[in-house]
Amino acid sequence: MTTTYTSYKLISSDLQTSLTRVSEQPDVKRETEYYLSKIGDVKSIDDFFADSRLYNYAMKAHGLDDMAYAKAFMRKVLTEGVDEKGAFANQLSDTRYKALAESLNFARHGELATTFERAQKGIADKYMRQTLEVSAGEGNTGVRLALYFERMASSITSGYSIIADDALAQVVRTAFQLPAEFAATDVDRQAAYYEDILDLDDLKDPAKVGKLLERFTAMWELENPSGSYDPLTVFQPSSLTGISTDLLLSINNLKLGGR
Repeated sequence: MTTTYTSYKLISSDLQTSLTRVSEQPDVKRETEYYLSKIGDVKSIDDFFADSRLYNYAMKAHGLDDMAYAKAFMRKVLTEGVDEKGAFANQLSDTRYKALAESLNFARHGELATTFERAQKGIADKYMRQTLEVSAGEGNTGVRLALYFERMASSITSGYSIIADDALAQVVRTAFQLPAEFAATDVDRQAAYYEDILDLDDLKDPAKVGKLLERFTAMWELENPSGSYDPLTVFQPSSLTGISTDLLLSINNLKLGGR
């Protein structure tokens, strides 16, 4: 029987080959060709939202496909960009919104935003990696979590970075056998504890991240027998600092001009 660790390593050890296989899947290839052929013609946020295939592709590339319905919310993210400290994306603890605003930086570059590599091949590369992780998770959510943590580990700068991302927190809690109730404790204490049990500098070392993920996958096998875990919960973009669900929906229902 293939273990979580073995499945993760089969993908991770030859990542480029794994990504190439994904890129050759007919549906992935079709959507990527469309995106790359059309995105350069987009000159504004309005143009971007007008083409649902482009919009949905970019959203999936950033792991935000569950938020695709919230177009007014996403418009605010893109309109304000990331340059100002008070920009909407910078106020959200979920960094995926900031990543999208950086990939398609209309606020900074205007009609030239889609001409940069990060808006074209950069988003296509993200789409391949996201598709690979989702596909791996269909057979074993632990594999998806491990691949996600491997990709995001170097961006962790504090214990709060872990708290802000449910998937990262799930990996750390599982690896160190922390109970689910730990997530409900005082945020400052959580952050301090994460920084105590992890050397954050080690998370920039692929070999040390690999050791941590070996530990995580072993614990995952013990704690999550087949069929006992909901594979969707930790990847839903729910970490919106200071933004309640009611407010999010209100923003989504706003019309331009405040009407």
